[in-house]
Amino acid sequence: MTEPEGTTEPEGMTDPMTPLTRTHTWLPPLPPESLAGFSGEQLLREILEGRVPPPPIASTLGIELLEVGPGEVEFEGESGGHLLNGYGMLFGGYLASLLDCALGSAVLTLLPAGTGQTTVQMNVNIVRPAHSGTGPLRCVGRALHVGRSIATSEATVTGAGDGKLYAHGTTTCAVVGRG
Repeated sequence: MTEPEGTTEPEGMTDPMTPLTRTHTWLPPLPPESLAGFSGEQLLREILEGRVPPPPIASTLGIELLEVGPGEVEFEGESGGHLLNGYGMLFGGYLASLLDCALGSAVLTLLPAGTGQTTVQMNVNIVRPAHSGTGPLRCVGRALHVGRSIATSEATVTGAGDGKLYAHGTTTCAVVGRG
């Protein structure tokens, strides 16, 4: 994944007081009632194939859906300088958001039309810091249990280039009506 057009982050920046800019655009989400006929896996495939816009938060955070299968999804996330905390490391909340995308979507792939999921609990473990030079991050989520009212899943964040584990997590989701 590359920095979106409109980002300025000069190489070798030495003056920390020089402002940088980042601009992004997004598509508005479709009304929930228009999505009610899709199973979770169908909905994610429609997003992947560009027939349904991704959730606005995905473009805001630079997270892209790469693969969808029954009970498993793969996302890619940025590691640009705009995502750093005050210590020069990728903000932990960004890694949690990347995990949340994969955790919830893995569950969603196993849900029938008319149902969705919402996170009710999430556990995140960050095992090594990521930096702006880390490169793209891959996040793979796998559903563990999907019942009528509760579902669980697990996910890992690894470097797309180095294969190192950066974070992993688990979630409990409530299965809810959609639309």
